[in-house]
Amino acid sequence: MTSRPDVSAVKAALRTQAIETPSWAYGNSGTRFKVFAQPGVPRTPQEKLDDAARVHEHTGVAPTVALHIPWDRVEDYPALAQHAKERGLRLGAINSNVFQDDDYKLGSVCHPDAGVRRKALRHLLECVDIMDATGSRDLKLWFSDGTNYPGQDDIRARQGRLAEALAAVYERLGDDQRMLLEYKFFEPAFYTTDVPDWGTAYAHCLRLGEKARVVVDTGHHAPGTNIEFIVALLLREEKLGGFDFNSRFYADDDLMVGAADPFQLFRIMYEVVRGGGFTSDVAFMLDQCHNIEAKIPAIIRSVMNVQEATAKALLVDREALSAAQASGDVLAANAVLMDAYNTDVRPLLAELREDLGIDPDPVAAYHRSGWAQKITDERVGGTQAGWGA
Repeated sequence: MTSRPDVSAVKAALRTQAIETPSWAYGNSGTRFKVFAQPGVPRTPQEKLDDAARVHEHTGVAPTVALHIPWDRVEDYPALAQHAKERGLRLGAINSNVFQDDDYKLGSVCHPDAGVRRKALRHLLECVDIMDATGSRDLKLWFSDGTNYPGQDDIRARQGRLAEALAAVYERLGDDQRMLLEYKFFEPAFYTTDVPDWGTAYAHCLRLGEKARVVVDTGHHAPGTNIEFIVALLLREEKLGGFDFNSRFYADDDLMVGAADPFQLFRIMYEVVRGGGFTSDVAFMLDQCHNIEAKIPAIIRSVMNVQEATAKALLVDREALSAAQASGDVLAANAVLMDAYNTDVRPLLAELREDLGIDPDPVAAYHRSGWAQKITDERVGGTQAGWGA
């Protein structure tokens, strides 16, 4: 006879979980057609951190905030890090932006013009300087570079330009810093994308060395892609650096993680647990844009969705699963996974939160806190943060 992992052990593991929230999720966002403004949206990076502190206060597992440069550019980064510290937070990954300037219409580090490539590289190196100032460990790179038409540019040459830029950034990294390379299979480039898949990202990271890892954005895949296979393989190769958690129905919708397919999130988290990623240096980050829903409650709910999927993954009876797999009992093996997935872990997580000294219902606690009304009343005037701001 075998049994599930001890509940106390599961709770102990969950106490160590840390989920990074993105600064841009607290600002205004929208679709290609419209950016929707909401009352109380932050106007400054400091106000974004104030909102992030509420998420951490009510969940207990969101201690870091990712920054996006230039959206979060400030004069004094050590002061911004101190502002975060005073609110019980740390500054997390620094996200570069080489996709919004007019110069980048034909690409950034892959652009055929050497002058544009130098401009993009200067920005990436600036981001490493910001990491030095904030104490951030990870530089997250996503490139919109690609082409729209056959013959528009030399595919091989663009890969060479990309490799050259990545090598320059890698050389600039400190001993305790990492480069996380993100991929996306299409958009805004529709014929070729210069980093379209995990294999391309992996190949570049493998060439660079230990400090270069692949980041998996769960929305950046074609429908039907087995993301958990990618996660398992990258973990096996010790090249999984982190996640950008979100959810999508087609591609990159940036919905709350687990909204479209909570079973997929569970399967991903099981491979993370199985592959040792939960206790290693894999970064669990959200990458979401809350267009029509209230932002802070949506981020809280998303953190809770990751917690629930993780709790279920930790409850998988690994011994029973291994036995069924070894004996070729297909149905029994699937039943072990389904038993864990179908477990209602909300009471367990409520107990965990009580152990942490926080309300067992984070969303309800936020609504009772009065923070939404406070920021609506106080954040009047100025320019709200959002895409491009």
